[in-house]
Amino acid sequence: MADFNKVILVGRLTRDPEIKYTPSGLQVAKFGLAVGRRPGKKDDTRKEETDFIEIVAWQKLAEIIGQYVKKGRLILIEGRIQTRRYETQDGQKRTAFEVVAENMQMLESKRMVAEGGGGGYSAPPARSGGS
Repeated sequence: MADFNKVILVGRLTRDPEIKYTPSGLQVAKFGLAVGRRPGKKDDTRKEETDFIEIVAWQKLAEIIGQYVKKGRLILIEGRIQTRRYETQDGQKRTAFEVVAENMQMLESKRMVAEGGGGGYSAPPARSGGS
């Protein structure tokens, strides 16, 4: 069986996307996504927990995210998990996990956001071709 790396997340942005450009001119957007989950039943209590996941998007998808998505918005992200290794200033080696977004859907219309509501659909999926 072939390897498979696919993630689908629905959550709210924890901060406005940070838009930057690589030295070669590629646009990249980085932001956090808060995703709630309910663990299995334990003593008949189901407390929702939240995972905070770092998301990175490239090129056209990064541009769309930078223009239309803000902190608190409910979105769907489809992508793949990626590991990134780096060294801290004091020489410690670290590994970070992030999701590289390949598709995105906004799950709230502008009107719903203005009224403080949720649900709905406001944009077709955006696709990214870079990484």
